[in-house]
Amino acid sequence: MTRRTSVVLILAAVALGSVACAGSPSPTPSSSSSPASEATQPSTTALPYAGAPKVTSPLPASVLSGDPCASALTPQQITQAVGPDPELRPGTIPGIGPKCSWSNTKTNGQVLVAYDSESHTGLSGVYQNTQPKSGVWKVLPAIQGYPAVAYAGEKGTVPKDYCHVAIGLADDLSVDVYLTLGRTKVGVSDPCEVVPGIAELVLTTLRAKAGA
Repeated sequence: MTRRTSVVLILAAVALGSVACAGSPSPTPSSSSSPASEATQPSTTALPYAGAPKVTSPLPASVLSGDPCASALTPQQITQAVGPDPELRPGTIPGIGPKCSWSNTKTNGQVLVAYDSESHTGLSGVYQNTQPKSGVWKVLPAIQGYPAVAYAGEKGTVPKDYCHVAIGLADDLSVDVYLTLGRTKVGVSDPCEVVPGIAELVLTTLRAKAGA
């Protein structure tokens, strides 16, 4: 099975209701999971640091300009991820940047994308601040050539219903994708196996914005 086919199959499962149900924890990053929630490395420190990989083909900062609700996913990709006619919830994460969540009112499916355009630490901030406290930490195979990690929960816990993915777009830029599984999928699907497929859709859109 090709990677493209596997991504389509995973997202088909998501669109059928495998993401956040009402009453489930929101995939919005908490103070413990946000790389900008703590003191970051001094600006004089060279990027990358804390074990984060270098981004060899960086995208320009302009790809994270604007509203994620309008630029993170195309209408077709949104339908793939959460189904048709989703409810949009724009917002801002302090110290990170703009965010957008897409919720399907019929399935309660939800995906959230955050543009980390303010911390200026890229994946280094995630490695330094988030890795030591995460219950789940998985270095993923590069997504379209860009380094990525999946993480969830607090130290000593392994959440079964949600997962986050951070992709390094440049040494000082990253994009975060958040997912919570629905009730019928908890214990059946691994959220950290599902969310990279959605993250790949976001990266496809951002690369197209940059002409890459």
